[in-house]
Amino acid sequence: MNFPFFIARRYLFSKKSTNAINVISLISVIGVAVGSMALIIVLSVFNGFHDLVASFFTQMDPQLKVVPVEGKTAPADDPILTEIRQMPEVDVATETVEDMALAVYNDKQSMVTVKGVDDNFDQLTHITEILYGEGEFQLHAADLQYGIIGIRLAQELGANVRFGNYLRIYAPRRDGQLDLSNPSEGFILDSLCSPGVVFSVRQAKYDRNYIIAPIGFARNLFAQQGMVSALELRLKDGSDIDAMKKKMERVAGSEYRVLDRFEQQADTFKIMQIEKIIAYIFLTFILVVACFNIIGSLSMLIIDKRDDVQTLRNLGADDRQISRIFLFEGRFIAVIGAVIGIALGLLLCWLQQRYGLVALGESSGSFVVNAYPVSVHYTDVVVIFFTVIAVGWLAVWYPVRYLSRRLLAD
Repeated sequence: MNFPFFIARRYLFSKKSTNAINVISLISVIGVAVGSMALIIVLSVFNGFHDLVASFFTQMDPQLKVVPVEGKTAPADDPILTEIRQMPEVDVATETVEDMALAVYNDKQSMVTVKGVDDNFDQLTHITEILYGEGEFQLHAADLQYGIIGIRLAQELGANVRFGNYLRIYAPRRDGQLDLSNPSEGFILDSLCSPGVVFSVRQAKYDRNYIIAPIGFARNLFAQQGMVSALELRLKDGSDIDAMKKKMERVAGSEYRVLDRFEQQADTFKIMQIEKIIAYIFLTFILVVACFNIIGSLSMLIIDKRDDVQTLRNLGADDRQISRIFLFEGRFIAVIGAVIGIALGLLLCWLQQRYGLVALGESSGSFVVNAYPVSVHYTDVVVIFFTVIAVGWLAVWYPVRYLSRRLLAD
């Protein structure tokens, strides 16, 4: 057996001559455990919010989205897009035209994003699961064109689920010059009726800004006949999304980008990832402070074991082996604290998942979820464990070597 390891283990669990050393050692373990537990809980909560937001976006976003690299639109009959949509793994393909416009209802107005889609949009996404009202997903009937608006946009415009008057949509003309004597001529005006439903993704980006309309309506409004802003795709069940994404990227070349759901919302998820990293860094600093308790414990242990150290020297142990004894002692404290902290953190995460112990608000239904969402990613557990070990090792390495030379020099 490794000699320093064996002695360190005996020191860790043996009774010391001074009871304060046992107390400080216990405090050191508790400090590391609390830091490890905090890392597990906080990062798991960030994961929970990440997964929650992702679940909302998937109601509206396609599995894969092909967009032009340059410009807002591309020809709908581009051979590259035709080849992609005809791939055998593609189940549903929808052309979309999307741009900004001004929505006016009665005496209220708001800047919106009009997204023109094909009739099979309800087969591409799960939009039917987030519709509220007495109607159904419908984009046109006879000569009428329907617009499905977000629930917060409906509130802002003062429109009911089934608004009675026409919703007027204005978009600037893309050709010709603006006649300042008649500014209204610089806009294209069209109107939408209500199908009797609104959608609620529970994300302001959609609920406050988006209108789902027929693609023909959007093409006329934005003067984009024969063009598409994106080709949105749903794959057949069992298809490997990552493999298909790479296959489409090879076909798309440098002219188009193929985006998965997370890349379609890159800004949102990048911000959440940055927040998670910052939280990890701050909690790691707190863990470093907690590890200074280990230094105090080891300092007192070195003083307490002076006689034992002299005996070990007489038996042939050199200074390097003696230093390693106390290094192992510090590492034992870090490992035990990490294991206890991670175990408690996982237990609390499980209790939060199952019972929702920590609520977001007192009023039920005031928030999207009633309790803080938690999702444990075991890669985070591994990273936290090795972080604690690394911090514990770095925190005791230099102090132990210094103290060993100074206090055991006699």
